[in-house]
Amino acid sequence: MDGPAGPAFDGQAAHAELERVRAEFHQLLGSATRAELARPSAGTRWTNEQLLFHMLFGYALIRPLLVVFALFGRLPLGASGAFARLLNAVTTAFDLVNYLGPVGGAGVCGRRRMLQLFDRVIADLHRRIDAESPVHLALRMYYPTRWDPLFMDVMTVADLYRYPARHFDFHRRQLTLPAPGQG
Repeated sequence: MDGPAGPAFDGQAAHAELERVRAEFHQLLGSATRAELARPSAGTRWTNEQLLFHMLFGYALIRPLLVVFALFGRLPLGASGAFARLLNAVTTAFDLVNYLGPVGGAGVCGRRRMLQLFDRVIADLHRRIDAESPVHLALRMYYPTRWDPLFMDVMTVADLYRYPARHFDFHRRQLTLPAPGQG
């Protein structure tokens, strides 16, 4: 059954998506040389390693965003609209933090810790998906669409679980790493 935000949430498909991305992240980060990781990405100011950290961070942010949903998803929709407008107003500051986070994060974490963190985040999302109720998945709130072109004006918790794979796939195309099997 479809809802106002699109197709009904398919937990099995969400689990499969998490595993697809986890395997791809491991392959990308695990097989890249230091030189390939240090190479500029296409269409961003990040290196490949920094962009991979940004892709990881897209998954890591789901947990705090679920907390925001726990508050705003239960309030009248207009309350989150005011919050989204406020966040849109500070987009310039967000863009700076969004850029600098991966610059520092990739350097501090390194390859091994990035892989470990990605695995922990994916395992946590698997547990959360298994625990979700249809009522919670249907909670809605406005989102700051100026922060990310993949954010929709109004999103549900189910949409939030779908977001990081879309974010990952978008940025995957910007990596300048060799395709699997190429050296």
